[in-house]
Amino acid sequence: MSGIDTLPPLRAVIAEHGLSARKSLGQNFLLDLNLTAKIARQAGDLTQCDVLEIGPGPGGLTRGLLAQGARHVLAIEKDARCLPALEEIAAAYPGRLEVLNADALAVDPLTHLTPPIRIAANLPYNVGTELLVRWLTPPEWPPFWQSLTLMFQREVAERIVAQPGSKAYGRLAILAQWRADAYIAMSLPPGAFTPPPKVSSAVVHLTALPEPRFPADPAKLEKVVARAFNQRRKMLRAALKGMAPDIEDRLIAAGIAPTDRAETVDLERFCALARLM
Repeated sequence: MSGIDTLPPLRAVIAEHGLSARKSLGQNFLLDLNLTAKIARQAGDLTQCDVLEIGPGPGGLTRGLLAQGARHVLAIEKDARCLPALEEIAAAYPGRLEVLNADALAVDPLTHLTPPIRIAANLPYNVGTELLVRWLTPPEWPPFWQSLTLMFQREVAERIVAQPGSKAYGRLAILAQWRADAYIAMSLPPGAFTPPPKVSSAVVHLTALPEPRFPADPAKLEKVVARAFNQRRKMLRAALKGMAPDIEDRLIAAGIAPTDRAETVDLERFCALARLM
C-alpha cells in the first residue's frame, strides 16, 4: 500500500483539525485529490528533484507531489494549525517531507534543498505575485529553480503569459517571458476550492531559460518598462520623457515609433531600448 492510500480524505482532515480557510492568509483549499494530482503532474518528472511548496495548507498538493515521486519536498506553511495534518503526510512518506512553520517571504529555502530544484504551489493569493517576482529577479541567472508550477488567480495567470497588444500585457509579462518559457497549464473554476473564491484560477508553468531571451541589463530594463507601463495610455515619447534628452532618437534606434504605446511594444524591442539607455 502506497503512502497516499494510508491517508484520510482531505475533508476529514480539515474537520478533525478545525482547518477553516482564513481570508487573512489568502487561503482557499483545493480538496479534490484528482485535481491536486493533475497539478503535480504538470511539474514534470520529479523523481530526481527536490520540490519547494509554499502554503500547502492541509496538504492536498503535497500528497500529489510525493505520490508523483518527488525526491524531497520542503513545505513552508505560515499557519500553525496545518502542521498536524502535514505531519501525518510526513509519517506516510518517511524522510521525504520536511515542513517549516514560517513566512515564505522571510525564509531562505536553499539551506533545506539540494539541486535540481522545482517549485510547485497553490500560492496564497496575497503573496503569490510577490513570490513570483522574487523568483524571476535573483541576483544571478540562471536561478536556483528549474521550473515553477504555480496556481494564481486567472487574471494574474493571463498577465504572465500575455502578448503585446492585449490589455493583460505589461510588466509581469515582460519580466516572466524575458527569462522563462511560460504557459497556462490548466484552469480551475471557483467551485473547485473551499471556500470558493470570487474568481477563477489557473496553473502557470514556467521553465527557466539558460540565459535571458534577449541581452539587457535587468535594472535598466525594469526602469524602462516600469516608466512605460505606469503611463500606458501615453505615447512612449511622453511616458519616457526625462529618461534621456534624445529619447525619441533612442526609441527609433530600438525600432520603436515615438508615438507607440507600451502595450504594443514586444519584449525584443524593450530590451533593445534598455541597451540604448
